[in-house]
Amino acid sequence: MAHAISGELSFASVTKALDAARAALAAAGEGPFEVDLGGVTRADSAALALLLELSREARAAGRELKCLGAPEQLRRLAGFFGVTEVLALSA
Repeated sequence: MAHAISGELSFASVTKALDAARAALAAAGEGPFEVDLGGVTRADSAALALLLELSREARAAGRELKCLGAPEQLRRLAGFFGVTEVLALSA
């Protein structure tokens, strides 16, 4: 089951979202760590930083981060910063 992240992902909220995602990653067991981004209503560069950090932590644990349901705004930001392939964002 995917870990859901919802609401606004900005500098003001990303720390809480990262803490929750880290806890889910630690509890999720083996295999890909899926993050459902379908409920994200607004995102800025802090959201990308969160996903890049989660990707790094998942790899360090021998796992892969899969980002599902990424909203268009987040996909555009990832494209602008050149990290679309790194994060493997899917709509």
